[in-house]
Amino acid sequence: MFAFTAQKIKLTSSHQKTLRDTSIDETGPGTILRDFAAFLEYFQERPRPLTGKCQLKLKDLEPLNARLARPLEHGLKRPQQKSLPHINGLYLLLRASGLTYVDYSGKTPVLMMDAELCAGWEALNPTERYFMLLETWVLRGLPQIIGERGQGWQIVPDVMDKWALLFFKIPEAGFEIDADRDRSLRYYPGLHNLGLMDMFGLIAVQPAPLQPGEPWMAEQIARTLWGDALLGLLYTGFFYDFENIMAIETASKASYGALQPVLQPYFPAWQTVLVPSETAFREGRHVFKVALGSSVWWRIAIPATSMLHELAYAILAAAEFDSDHLYQFSYQNRQGVEEYVNHPYMDEGPRADEVRVGDVPLRVGQMMDYWFDFGDSWHFDVTLESVEPAATEMRKPAILEAHGEPPVQYPSWGDEEDW
Repeated sequence: MFAFTAQKIKLTSSHQKTLRDTSIDETGPGTILRDFAAFLEYFQERPRPLTGKCQLKLKDLEPLNARLARPLEHGLKRPQQKSLPHINGLYLLLRASGLTYVDYSGKTPVLMMDAELCAGWEALNPTERYFMLLETWVLRGLPQIIGERGQGWQIVPDVMDKWALLFFKIPEAGFEIDADRDRSLRYYPGLHNLGLMDMFGLIAVQPAPLQPGEPWMAEQIARTLWGDALLGLLYTGFFYDFENIMAIETASKASYGALQPVLQPYFPAWQTVLVPSETAFREGRHVFKVALGSSVWWRIAIPATSMLHELAYAILAAAEFDSDHLYQFSYQNRQGVEEYVNHPYMDEGPRADEVRVGDVPLRVGQMMDYWFDFGDSWHFDVTLESVEPAATEMRKPAILEAHGEPPVQYPSWGDEEDW
């Protein structure tokens, strides 16, 4: 939390009265429950294909926009997902909540609903839904889910910093948006966060008049009593103590219900915390297609109980590379956040000699990147093709197929006779 803003954040008696006097239902605060329900309904109608980077397709943007409580007016003929901040923010919540997952088994990724978790969502009351979405946003809403630049090692997004900084820039009477402020808002808090603040009822946004060829823009922004009160409560009750953030950062799994002790005294209707089921260890023989470029590839089988370190060396053996450099595996988890498994000699974990192949939560058809030698930077595309019943006699990786001639690992060294 920025020090100069943190010192100003208080929970006043006026804030406490606002919190006690606010009831949460489908009509407010804000439009978030209506808009998210419309979003869910759209994707529950049938599976929807995504782009190659697992973002919304152009053809889905306008139908989704039309379902919002306040559709965004814009002058773009072919808007991008990021051109519609409220849509972008809702998609972030949809993925980060765990209510959806991506099926990679076809030619294109497809967004699927988790039927069990969605049934749990339907059983929640409005208060529980509102705060589940709020917690998802402020604790798990990493920008990389929607294709924005990530935050390096951070597990908790900097949403609260951006929320607080914006609030202290807005005078009591609100402000109008000029060209400089518009550019600033694109970075702090980011337009998708601005859209979410609007839908959660934390700010009141007056959109600019429609201009042909121009995206949606805000013309005026004002703080709300609800937004002021909720910021004061969340900061003084949770975010002021850096130990709370560190506890989430260092946990092996995301924390669910972390904000419940802070909010429940004012909103006793928040009783149930909806938690996605953890990915279980997957038994069986895993078959990977490992590609280096477009013309060189191998098919490698490996038992689920083998360490990822063994897969790394099997790939190097197939490519006839020396294993004298560090490496890193990376893949997107269920929520669309990048996860990493590192060489055993690297400082940061998890490490490849601690993670079994069956522990990696890849779906069939999903690819992970194997980055070998951070200097020469070899990137292998490692796609999980199938998981077959375990063969009892298989105890180590096996190369099933090989296609193409692997490149020379150190082509710049030249032949020995040149030395």
